[in-house]
Amino acid sequence: MAQAWQGPLEKIDDYRWRIPKGAKPGMRVPGVIYADEKLLKDIRNDQALEQVANVAFLPGIVGCSLAMPDIHWGYGFPIGGVAATDIAAGGVVSPGGVGFDINCGVRMLKTNLQYDQVKGKMQDLVYALFSDVPAGVGSEGDIRVTPKEEKEILVKGAEWAVKKGYGTEDDLECTEERGAIQGADPDAVSERAYQRGKRQSGTLGSGNHFLEVQVIDQLYDARLCDQFGLDLGQVTVMIHSGSRGLGYQVCDDYVRGMVGCLQKYRIDVPDRQLACAPVESGEGKAYLGAMRCAANYAWANRQCLMHLARISFERVLGMSWEKMGMYLIYDVAHNIAKIETHIVDGKEKKLCVHRKGATRAFGPGQPALPQRYMHSGQPVIIPGDMGRNSYLLVGTQKAMEETFGSTCHGAGRVKSRTAASKSINAQVLLKELESKGIIVKASSRETVVEEAPQAYKDVNDVVDVAHNAGISKRVCRMRPLGVIKG
Repeated sequence: MAQAWQGPLEKIDDYRWRIPKGAKPGMRVPGVIYADEKLLKDIRNDQALEQVANVAFLPGIVGCSLAMPDIHWGYGFPIGGVAATDIAAGGVVSPGGVGFDINCGVRMLKTNLQYDQVKGKMQDLVYALFSDVPAGVGSEGDIRVTPKEEKEILVKGAEWAVKKGYGTEDDLECTEERGAIQGADPDAVSERAYQRGKRQSGTLGSGNHFLEVQVIDQLYDARLCDQFGLDLGQVTVMIHSGSRGLGYQVCDDYVRGMVGCLQKYRIDVPDRQLACAPVESGEGKAYLGAMRCAANYAWANRQCLMHLARISFERVLGMSWEKMGMYLIYDVAHNIAKIETHIVDGKEKKLCVHRKGATRAFGPGQPALPQRYMHSGQPVIIPGDMGRNSYLLVGTQKAMEETFGSTCHGAGRVKSRTAASKSINAQVLLKELESKGIIVKASSRETVVEEAPQAYKDVNDVVDVAHNAGISKRVCRMRPLGVIKG
């Protein structure tokens, strides 16, 4: 197990810190952490900085081993870790650099509803959403698929859901990779993973997954808010979920299998949780094929969840979702490895970019973006905890230059689920949230305490660092009104 960092940490500027390349023999690149003095105090308390240094051992790694301001200890990579490897130079892919919940991600919908239109119906709305959207460990949905469709979902992702009537073509345009990353290989997915994914399409899951009704309470960039159709007092919806049991099993299968690759390919890393294989190897290609299946499954899942949320709004407010203006702003992946082209030392290189607990934040003009966001940069959605704020930002050119077009993905934990369970009373917490005008429905009291605001960094501090460091730019801020937890 990695230990809390005892090595050198150099201050670059107010928002960046460096672990020098020579801090541990075997590091191929330095580590760079995006944080201010306040956040750094918590970051120093766990093993995340040691993991940043360990990731720097990966064959083919270029630039730096990066950590976003929501960094905390994870499996192999820190959560909030970003690393890119040069495929032509023997660069590797590591399942620990993606994580167990492959394409755990978030989507944000706008509406044309004002807070005054929903405040008297919030309890009805929260109860309807909790009833219509299956949530919790092992939850199963009403969306039934045949064995043939199961494989189709793994290849077509959100497009499968749209063709089944669970959304529109416009939804796909506003989803990263149009909701289906190419190169998915259903044959690389184990039977156990298939079994775990059955009947989980359109389910929220547990842990930090949520469906949240919010209201915009602060604008930062009037021009971009106008472009996105956003204003003060406007109701928004955020959905955070992933690939459920299927994605977990894919990671588990390949983490175990890749341990043998360390000896086979003579890879020396200080932590077996960084088990990896060259991207171009048979093992690397098989993992990427299976990982893409899980990513597509997650995009289909969030598409189905959005469909169910639209139905709930229609039932409670008595209008069609189109009339309520419930349109998708964007959907982004948090846990994924993607083949992308970036400039490294003045040369264009094909890289395998690992983003674990990190968000793609492509700046303006990137060909991967839909036309509507070509001038603004990619929308970046950063949820906070259920008692504070969430943010909409956009990607920047500086992110392209410094972080392979990446930024943070949320607030980041400061207390483990066990520690939170021991120190927080569910009834007291729910009353505190209610006094702030926040209605919470969860599948268990245990989830409520594990996901308490006290268990997380303040997302406002995290976003301040990302914005001030220039790796993403604030557009507007939301506060929660109603929260559905798994």
